[in-house]
Amino acid sequence: MKIQFPDNFLFGAATSSYQIEGAWNEDGKGESIWDHVCHKTEMVKNLDTGDIACDHYHRYKEDVQLMKKLGLKAYRFSVSWPRIFPSGRGKVNPKGVEFYDKLIDELLINQIEPVITLYHWDLPTSLLEIGGWESQKVVDAYVEYADFMFNHYGDRVKKWITFNEPIVFTIWFYSNGIYDRKPSVRKGYLSSICVNVAHAKAVNVYRNSKNSDGEIGITLNLSSGYANTDSELDRKALAYVDGIYNRWFLDPVLKANYPEDILGILSKQLKLPQIPKEDLVLLSENPIDFLGINNYSCNRIKADKPEDVTDLSKILVKKKYEDRKYSEMGWEVCPEGLYDILIRVDRDYNHPVIYVTENGMACKDEKIINHLVHDDDRLNYLKQYFEAAYRAINNGVNLKGYFIWSLMDNFEWREGYSKRFGLFRVDYKTQARIWKKSALWYQDVIKKNGFNT
Repeated sequence: MKIQFPDNFLFGAATSSYQIEGAWNEDGKGESIWDHVCHKTEMVKNLDTGDIACDHYHRYKEDVQLMKKLGLKAYRFSVSWPRIFPSGRGKVNPKGVEFYDKLIDELLINQIEPVITLYHWDLPTSLLEIGGWESQKVVDAYVEYADFMFNHYGDRVKKWITFNEPIVFTIWFYSNGIYDRKPSVRKGYLSSICVNVAHAKAVNVYRNSKNSDGEIGITLNLSSGYANTDSELDRKALAYVDGIYNRWFLDPVLKANYPEDILGILSKQLKLPQIPKEDLVLLSENPIDFLGINNYSCNRIKADKPEDVTDLSKILVKKKYEDRKYSEMGWEVCPEGLYDILIRVDRDYNHPVIYVTENGMACKDEKIINHLVHDDDRLNYLKQYFEAAYRAINNGVNLKGYFIWSLMDNFEWREGYSKRFGLFRVDYKTQARIWKKSALWYQDVIKKNGFNT
């Protein structure tokens, strides 16, 4: 079967600042919360840090040449907020600004479109000290940062993403005590409401900037859920998981509202306050141009008792099925989940422009034969997911591009360097970049605008 993507389909790859840049305290950069987590806690496997990571800060030209050889049409990366504003707001760091100037210009010289994520989890530590994402002061600081970014880089950057996966750095981080080692589910949800306000304000600032001729959106990690049976309990549990994982973030940015069923449950469980009417007006008046979807896997859901239906720890199935394959992260290979979430978002949210902003697989430390990494599991995974995306396009989904996670192996948050997602292998001792079979396959896909299954 021949898979042929539309003309001008945007084939890309993605990274984030903390995961690849290194240079954690060079040229005036301030401390981020991930610098703090790595240096002051034992949360990360093997006590790994992002101090050096892939040393992209010093090797960006080499990395852009890899992108060029790969044939990338676009490169999605995040900017380190504390590299631009070491204290989160106020004084700008010229050396940090210069680094991204050089990176953007290098990409454009090599005909690769820069796609910038403003925030990919590396909050300046000084802003955590004044309340983090629960605080209006931090929202204001983010808007100041966004305003600077749009006005300084917007003449060259025409695709912007306000936030990457807000569920992670709000609900999950607070619930797991990442910020202060004091887990609080309630703080997680309160901060998610603040982040939606920050997003809408950033969109508004972009519309009023001198470089407002591009596009702006947000990236959400969305996943399809599948009930274990057709029982009423399982269906209720599925609706709850979908409400938390998908609708809690989709509805505000695409419907300017919050899902009533989930609001009702959370109001009782966590005593959440009413959503301010001005928040909803702000979201309504500042719609996005596109939605970024990160998707790696799917969720299996099963409820044994009525009281379990709204308890994520009990209804998300953790056991592995013998007839399914799993990544090194323990995530199920589930290409039908990507297809279903694309179709569902298209149908339920009025046919938005969509980019798959992350998709990829962590594989075992694969063999290197003749200077090539043999990552057949990743290659097969990507084929299945790209085919699912193609089917979605053929069924009317307005999918405009696809960014593989990741361009290269990198620091995988609490997993440190133990998990490898890259199209290129990174030897962390020498910083050599080594081609993988999946990169050669992707190079051919981009060249031909498709592939044979």
